[in-house]
Amino acid sequence: MFDTIIRNGSIYDGLGGKPFIGDIAIKDGIIQEVGAKVSGSAAQEINAEGAIVTPGWVDVHTHYDGQVSWDSELAPSSHNGTTTVVMGNCGVGFAPVKPGEEQALIELMEGVEDIPGTALYEGIDWGQWESFPDYMDYIAGREYAIDVGAQIAHGAVRYYAMGERGRTNEDATEEEIAKIADLVEEAVDAGAVGFSTSRTIGHRALWGEPVPGTFAADEELLEIARRFKKLGKGVIEAIPAGAVGELAALGGEKSTPEAELELMRKCSVESGRPLTFTLVETRDYYPDLWRDMLARTAEANRAGAQLYPQVPSRIIGYLHGLSSYHAFMRNPTYLEKLAHLPLAERAKAMRDPEMKRVLLAEKPVPHEAPGSMENLAALFRVDAGILYPMANPINLEAEPEMSIGHLAEQAGQKPLEYLYDFTVKGDGSHFASFSRANLPESLDVVGELLRNPETVTGLSDAGAHVTLICDATMPTTQLSYWTRDRKKGEKLPIEFVVHKQTKRNADMYGFTDRGSLEVGKRADINVIDYEKLSAAPPVAHHDLPAGGTRIMQPVTGYKATFCNGVMIRENDNDTGARPGRLVRSS
Repeated sequence: MFDTIIRNGSIYDGLGGKPFIGDIAIKDGIIQEVGAKVSGSAAQEINAEGAIVTPGWVDVHTHYDGQVSWDSELAPSSHNGTTTVVMGNCGVGFAPVKPGEEQALIELMEGVEDIPGTALYEGIDWGQWESFPDYMDYIAGREYAIDVGAQIAHGAVRYYAMGERGRTNEDATEEEIAKIADLVEEAVDAGAVGFSTSRTIGHRALWGEPVPGTFAADEELLEIARRFKKLGKGVIEAIPAGAVGELAALGGEKSTPEAELELMRKCSVESGRPLTFTLVETRDYYPDLWRDMLARTAEANRAGAQLYPQVPSRIIGYLHGLSSYHAFMRNPTYLEKLAHLPLAERAKAMRDPEMKRVLLAEKPVPHEAPGSMENLAALFRVDAGILYPMANPINLEAEPEMSIGHLAEQAGQKPLEYLYDFTVKGDGSHFASFSRANLPESLDVVGELLRNPETVTGLSDAGAHVTLICDATMPTTQLSYWTRDRKKGEKLPIEFVVHKQTKRNADMYGFTDRGSLEVGKRADINVIDYEKLSAAPPVAHHDLPAGGTRIMQPVTGYKATFCNGVMIRENDNDTGARPGRLVRSS
């Protein structure tokens, strides 16, 4: 007698091979049988005829470090078929932390990851931990819809070990480097699945300071790497500097993308462990930088390194709308007379011709905190023409003719005026998306990044950028767009995409008990209505602690999602089951 049998599904087992029609039997959270026909009965049977059956997605780039205190569902990842998440990326996190020093970590997370400070102040169970092992014990005492792995972040470690000198990126002494490495070793030994660091000056705290560790000396990172060698487990996650200005800040003309990759190669070799780093298309240095980095990565891996470039599955875009950030939110008149109004009333008030005249003429005032995302208002005003109204269904291949700039020209308006009218129409709940990328060309690059054998998929930033970016749906997009909906370029095989975001990611982090549909593995499983799988345009929710807003995309097509053999989602709805637990490194 099994607990569950999933019958007659098209099984993509995560190993990369062709699918087959068959059954999967589950008992006590473990896959017991996989085959063309499983005999026997079960307390629950799922008819998956016409559906595809996959392992649960493994998302290695999330920021639930605060949300684990207040949200057992871990939305929106659980909505998107994800059954294991790794948090603590980009060098930001909430442990270790000394009593009374929480504010600096909150302002760092708010600035880098755009999570409202009020939610972090009120929603996190501050005082329940100081050390990172204590933080993991706190998480281990809670129950979630999906599993959570935690990384220790360079920013928190440096501040804890060095105080204000660490927070402001002063050089660590030999003794301080040893203390930093001791803290990382302690965390990984206790089960932290990795260590993260950021070297991009684009990652700044609310008050403008770069993340602690941005300018860390090579020896600091290499000593941390040596502790991984000692323990023989864990992953290093890095956000390298990539733009000209960042590289100049890190070392002038001597610092190059090639030098950044060489440092990461050394860290991987010294640690004997995988190192995953962000790789996206950038033209700030030279057009084919990403392609050169892939070639150098392959060469380094052939020589013994374990480098995993982490790539997105779609172009990252900023959302513009009255529910989030927009071009008029820093206008004095808006702040004084409109910002407090309910959304529909605000849109109606802004449609008044005189109010429109005033807001278009006024200049925005900068936010007092230089790291506040509200300062994007100035960017939206300058670049209004390259925003794209979001359609339903979302069109990832939108042509330039669909941009605000082109639509404004057709209407005989300036781009900012057209954007204003678009923003305030109806109840004000719709969005436009901003991206500097040339869409068709950049999607070709994303496809090449995904296909490359050295890469892993990530960068969903789930739990972060809650009113700016909706990339937590990347696992869903990766399957629906790249295997089914792409019109202007080469599609990818379903089995390839499934493998990429299941077993490959799980293997990198040493999660050997999951990531594939094999006998003896954990029953982390998706049953998907492939033809209906989609992510709709964003919707604002006011459900964060302290009444904060977050934007999520409604997702459809997940007939069932199982974590540890328990159904957590049924027909795109939460079942209330909470089988998810902390995952420790092994």
